[in-house]
Amino acid sequence: MQSTPAPLSILLPVQSVLFDSYLPDPQLRVSVVIPARNESNHLEQALNALRNQRQQNGAPVPLSTYEVLLLLNNCTDHSVAMVQAYRQRYPDFPLRVAVVSLPPDKANVGTARRMLMDAACQRLFQVGRPDGIIASTDADTVVDAYWIDQIRAEIRRGCEVVGGRILTCPDGKLVRLNHLRDVTYRMLIAQLEACLDPQPVDPWPRHFQHFGASLALTCAAYERVGGLPNVPHLEDEALYRALLRTDTPIRKSPQVRVTTSTRTRGRVDVGFSEQLRYWEALNETSQCQLVEAPQAIYRRLVNRHRLRTIWQKRHISQSADGLTRVATDLMVDAYWLRGQLNQATYFGQLWENTENRQATGPWASYWQSVPIKAAISELRLLIQSMNAA
Repeated sequence: MQSTPAPLSILLPVQSVLFDSYLPDPQLRVSVVIPARNESNHLEQALNALRNQRQQNGAPVPLSTYEVLLLLNNCTDHSVAMVQAYRQRYPDFPLRVAVVSLPPDKANVGTARRMLMDAACQRLFQVGRPDGIIASTDADTVVDAYWIDQIRAEIRRGCEVVGGRILTCPDGKLVRLNHLRDVTYRMLIAQLEACLDPQPVDPWPRHFQHFGASLALTCAAYERVGGLPNVPHLEDEALYRALLRTDTPIRKSPQVRVTTSTRTRGRVDVGFSEQLRYWEALNETSQCQLVEAPQAIYRRLVNRHRLRTIWQKRHISQSADGLTRVATDLMVDAYWLRGQLNQATYFGQLWENTENRQATGPWASYWQSVPIKAAISELRLLIQSMNAA
């Protein structure tokens, strides 16, 4: 006999009651969160992909082990009606829904995702799962059939955060070429990074993405950084920075995959759709994208690794010569860097402060940006020469 789904929660944005009408299953391991605003054209595909999750042996992921928390915020389309009908068709699917009307100053993706992730964390702690996983995706995104299973596999290998590979569908638009070129450039940097500053938890092959369309982390990691930072947009980037700052082990796994929309009129003011519009504007004026010079990237990564090594050995030896060399190469004051080394609690905090210092010093003017095609060619040659050595 099929169960009858609980009614949609029609709420004001009060965190303490969000999703409280749905008791978490005692077997819950993963809570998937989706913020949605006027996404009736995409939601069904997104939900279908989550409903049909598989394990590596092909068996379904047990519905008792995961849930989907969907927040419909400030919707003026047919999203609510569509979700009501969906839950009637699939009453056993653990889809937990709240409908909220956020005030204008809070009606943004940052607030919505933070409400969701806070609720997911609370629910996992409620069933005694500090190692439970909060997995974020978007309403215009279709996750891979093994998305949940692959996330869990990566976390079992020792990381606490998993950034998934975000793909886009071919759409025939010229701007897609800009996107693919940008992805190539960033993937080459990720490969160079794996060579010059390798991290055991994130070996090659890996990628560069850590965005809300596919980002998962344990409750313990989420709580350690104080939750999702209180920003109106780019909340995923702010969370990633907070995790880096505390040396949280992060894996950017090519096995964890989603496919997202390439629309240029997104639901947020700042995000992927804005990037697509930027590339469109470049194409219309026959300009090329300018990026960081490969030699600057190389020098920064080499010295990040040197500084990391000094940090790891800081209680054993104080290498003034080594630190002076790093400071010189990064164009920051050696005395200042020594002070940062002694004060920082985490290496991530030390490196963030160093990068911020670079951005306001001679480094920023010394290295000129270069056309992205030239940068790609140079990065490829650099990696080939390193592999041949």
